[in-house]
Amino acid sequence: MITTRAQPTLASIQAAAKAAGTMIPPAWPLASTVAVNPFLGQAGLGLPETAALLERVAGVRVCMPRSWFEAKIDRGAITDADLAAALAAAPAKDRLESVTALKAMAKAAHRVPLALPTVAHLAARHSGLDWPGIITDRIGVWAGAEFDAGQALWAAARPPGTGPATGVVTSSSAYPSGSAYPSWRRFATHDLTPEIAGLQGFAARVQALPERAEEALEIVVRRLGLSDAALPTCFHAMLMSMGGWAQAARWRLWQAEMSGGTDDTLFDLLAIRLVYEDALLARYAALRPLWDDACQAHAVPVSPAEDHVVDAILQEAAERAEQRGLAALLAAPTTMAAPRNRSSLQAAFCIDVRSEVFRRALESVDAGIETIGFAGFFGLPLSHRRFGSSVSEAHLPVLLSPGIGTCVAVTPELEAKEAQVQVLARAKRAWKRFRIAAVSSFAFVEAAGPVYAGKLLQDSLRIARPSPAPDPAPRLDPAIGHEQRVATALAVLRAMSMTSDFARIVLLSGHGAHVVNNPHASALHCGACGGQTGEVSARVLAGLLNDPAVREGLADAGLALPPDTFFVAGLHDTTTDTVTLFDQDVASPAHTNDMAQLRDWLAQAARLARTERALRLPRAKDESDIAVRSRDWAEIRAEWGLAGCKAFIAAPRRRTAGRDLAGRAFLHSYEWAEDKDFGILELILTAPVVVASWISLQYYGSTVAPDVFGAGNKLLHNVVGGMGVLEGNGGPLRVGLPWQSVHDGEKLIHDPVRLTVAIEAPCAAMTDILARHPGVRTLFDQHWMHLLALDDNGQIAWRYAGHLTWEPAVPA
Repeated sequence: MITTRAQPTLASIQAAAKAAGTMIPPAWPLASTVAVNPFLGQAGLGLPETAALLERVAGVRVCMPRSWFEAKIDRGAITDADLAAALAAAPAKDRLESVTALKAMAKAAHRVPLALPTVAHLAARHSGLDWPGIITDRIGVWAGAEFDAGQALWAAARPPGTGPATGVVTSSSAYPSGSAYPSWRRFATHDLTPEIAGLQGFAARVQALPERAEEALEIVVRRLGLSDAALPTCFHAMLMSMGGWAQAARWRLWQAEMSGGTDDTLFDLLAIRLVYEDALLARYAALRPLWDDACQAHAVPVSPAEDHVVDAILQEAAERAEQRGLAALLAAPTTMAAPRNRSSLQAAFCIDVRSEVFRRALESVDAGIETIGFAGFFGLPLSHRRFGSSVSEAHLPVLLSPGIGTCVAVTPELEAKEAQVQVLARAKRAWKRFRIAAVSSFAFVEAAGPVYAGKLLQDSLRIARPSPAPDPAPRLDPAIGHEQRVATALAVLRAMSMTSDFARIVLLSGHGAHVVNNPHASALHCGACGGQTGEVSARVLAGLLNDPAVREGLADAGLALPPDTFFVAGLHDTTTDTVTLFDQDVASPAHTNDMAQLRDWLAQAARLARTERALRLPRAKDESDIAVRSRDWAEIRAEWGLAGCKAFIAAPRRRTAGRDLAGRAFLHSYEWAEDKDFGILELILTAPVVVASWISLQYYGSTVAPDVFGAGNKLLHNVVGGMGVLEGNGGPLRVGLPWQSVHDGEKLIHDPVRLTVAIEAPCAAMTDILARHPGVRTLFDQHWMHLLALDDNGQIAWRYAGHLTWEPAVPA
């Protein structure tokens, strides 16, 4: 019997659906994976409120088990002072009476988080059939084709004007608004699996629903008896139950909004999921009282319980402990030699935590080497078309839109080669399709198997194949005017705090990772480059800064480059720690000896960096073993990526040089005294800091809640549509980080703490910037990140206390 409570209007249903959609984080395709904050939709909530919400809608725990905190307290990693500081920082209503009481709670068991049941879960208990699994499977079968980005042999039929998604949106929407629901409706009316499982008449029931998703959603919401108050968290739960498919739909909406459009795929998915709920409730009418109870629970405002509050305070204490250690490290004396009047080498690397290890190694091989940290896209908002490709790929943070187009500089001699590359690519695609086609798959192994014997042997023995030659030098396409070229170069140099004292050689090094047999390979590339490598950005910038006309314009603007300064682009392979130089992009015979010296220094630094990383990687015997892991097709931990990231430091390099930050800190070079209007500081706080927080929270989420926010076990992965992976041959689409990215098989390799941002700049300047950017301010106000200010001696002096206020930092 349908409840008689007031029924929601279509407007309120649509508003609740839109609000629920904002609770879901986007997930980028595997080809351009970028780290995403899984708590993006909860940025305006504190940790206790987020814990209560996600427990209700998905049974998620957002902090580590109590035993993790208890172990840290027992071994002294978290001190009584840390616990007291965390208690003092908690809202008055959430504070426990004492540190002793908090320590007692750390030893108490946390209740198991339980989500409110869906109709599918109630039906499973009633019937003994796994209805949640059946629904996940059927939605996944359809969605795997609907979201396919070019992997499928037979693409799903789509309305005219649509096609597989790419990394770049060229219209107002990647897909026309509302295309998903009609597609699923055609699928569901011919899908007999639900009826075979016991949901009789399901296809006919779907056929009887309206063809428009909003009309169908209004009908099923009223049949289910949902009230206005119950809609927000009920809708949120429905979307969470679809795992990565909801996040893939949220990505479509993100892409559309970036270009001023919109997309209704996420709305359509919500309607689809609720159609299954409606059908199950009609099939099992006896569940109505239990479902009404769940609806009433959804209508109750979300409020954190004591367990959620205690977990948040313990989490704060763990982060205070990390900050105490950082303060001690920055205060410790260093043995770094004083810099020379002119550096032998200036080397700019991405702020990525993996660069910290290599920068420290490089600086140790010669006292005249100076390293610089800057976002790996080097401030260039590029959309690049590779050699032999017709697709433009964004090489910039996903928070930004491309503004400069580039492609390879193809000479007449290379035109024929580019045509050959295109033909070869088509041949490879055709060969792959032949291998997996139904008519050839069974006979393929017997007929063509011997052809692969050499490759199989090479892969099994980790024998290196010749590396493909790098693309020709990139060029601007379309070309930009002289004034814009000069303005771009000037802005980048100032943002990098490079305005004087240039060395003869300035290395601009992007980074990437060469691995094999890894669906998540792009996640090891440069987050600042949108999941691409930093090669193109580095080469374009080097070309700009070596251009005599640009240099003349820079001099006219008051920034004169020495005539003997040569900019060279490089690419740091974070898996092998080798650096490829692109010094032939612009030939400079006068720097031949300098380049030979640079290669020697880079080789020495590579050996030192590999030796350090070998201590952390499982089964790595020595530095030579690190170099071959990248070409091992069975290696599940070719490198650790950004695991362990804890801090973001924006300060002069002299504050951190010579200090072992163990590859756990993002290092951004910044001289506030040269930043007259604090425009560079504003860029740092609103772009790289936010990107770093996404990375930090992705690792956090994949560690504390791997079943929901992680990609599962690499050994069981099957790629679906280029959008994500399944763990095995079914289940929800998995996004986030694989378990092997945060765990070494025996213990966690990533400490799940929220990012600490330490900046050497006046507090008043940072306050002013936060006041103008409420979205960034919210991240600090709600403690998704912590903000500390360094004094003029590079020591932690002030702590952002929220709501645009500061307090003295507790001494280490």
